[in-house]
Amino acid sequence: MTIHLGHLIHITGAPDLRDAAQSLVDVADGALVIDDETGVIVYSGPRSGLADALSDGGALPDADAARGVTIDHGDAFLIPGFVDAHIHFPQTYSLDAYGGGQLLEWLNTCIFPAEARLADPEFARRIAREFTARRIAAGTTAAMVFGSAFPHAQDALFAETARVGLRLVSGRGIQTVGPDSAGPLITSEADAIALTTAEIDRWHAADTGDPATSLLHTAIMPRFTLSVTTETLRALGELYAEVSGRGVYVHTHLNENNRPGTGEIDTVKKLFEVDSYLDTYDGKFLPGSARGGESLLGRRTVLAHAVHCTEAELARMAQTGTSIAHCPTSQLFLGSGTMPWLSTIASGVTVAAGTDCGGGDEWLISRVLSDAFKVHISEPGDRGVSIHPAELLFTGTLAGARALDAEERFGNLDAGKEADFLVIEPERWPPLAAMLENGIRSDDPELARDQTLFALLMGLREPAIGEVYVRGRRVSAD
Repeated sequence: MTIHLGHLIHITGAPDLRDAAQSLVDVADGALVIDDETGVIVYSGPRSGLADALSDGGALPDADAARGVTIDHGDAFLIPGFVDAHIHFPQTYSLDAYGGGQLLEWLNTCIFPAEARLADPEFARRIAREFTARRIAAGTTAAMVFGSAFPHAQDALFAETARVGLRLVSGRGIQTVGPDSAGPLITSEADAIALTTAEIDRWHAADTGDPATSLLHTAIMPRFTLSVTTETLRALGELYAEVSGRGVYVHTHLNENNRPGTGEIDTVKKLFEVDSYLDTYDGKFLPGSARGGESLLGRRTVLAHAVHCTEAELARMAQTGTSIAHCPTSQLFLGSGTMPWLSTIASGVTVAAGTDCGGGDEWLISRVLSDAFKVHISEPGDRGVSIHPAELLFTGTLAGARALDAEERFGNLDAGKEADFLVIEPERWPPLAAMLENGIRSDDPELARDQTLFALLMGLREPAIGEVYVRGRRVSAD
């Protein structure tokens, strides 16, 4: 057993977002006890409860057995590891790329050429190392990662992730049509299915052989509807019907850019002659939204952005258990608009946080949460909302685990969960330490607690993340 002492903050249980504040745990003198063999948390709570938990008849073995190692983190905060529900591996070096326009122009000018560079195996290995190191620095313990078109690059990503011990869901980026700038990324219809199937067979649960215990998972990832044909969508639906029982995921983009006439959404609806963008992923990709194949929606499907969804689209996502990766930093960078927070949450769809690097230019999920707070408090009229700090923490941790259909394994610091957590040491980033030490706090203990959490999330930067743990094991890029 290993005991970690510090200031515990997390969202306990399995609440909805609107109940996050009532489920917020804040224990200044806290303790996490972890079973070293399984990496599972066996005690989470105040240090004062350790003695009873370690005593005869308590929740833990005897003290001598349990106290193999005690790590006192002092005043450091212990919070759940961040979950990034949408990030692009091949765009590691493409943050803040200027494309002279919005989504489609940026893809053609910057992103497709950048992703083509991963055709070089050595460059692919280098970018895999850099991507993984950036994840550790940002405290992203689990991520839904949009992958490269090149199998050797995906091999490098999975191998490096397995080496350091992070959680990963990824799949090769599937493109069977596109502009000239995307030429090196495009495959035939047959190769798209063959390469995706081979990746699933090679890497899905490759570390343990069991998806229920694995850190490595695969996903079917068409870039977006404009990158595939109806034949591709039909074949991917058939493939997903075959492999979904193995815990394979689906990940793609939805309703990101609504520029009238020439934007993503209007182009999809015009080209495929469908009633809604979502229909193309729901097997209804033929003219008039006629059914042409199997649906790609479900509990292990995460759709990035979903900025401009109709009520019917949100209702269908909620019905199927499909989740949204909310990427406000990227929406700001690409001028994509603001996802309406209140109506999206009210639909019942799980909304997790995604950096969308490189559309987003922040690796740190708490920076994404900061942008979420700012854009949604600025929504017009009664749509504007000041998101509670506990709801922000929920969105960056437990909601991400829920979107990955892995909430029973990680996402908070409850006993029985696998121990994915961060050690936040404010003194490593003096502006954060100064805010926490000198900021105004209410006389009301509950509001004072919320104010501290808000300052922690808003002021956090990578240098303050002193240690990162996955399943009880400290991870490092070295």
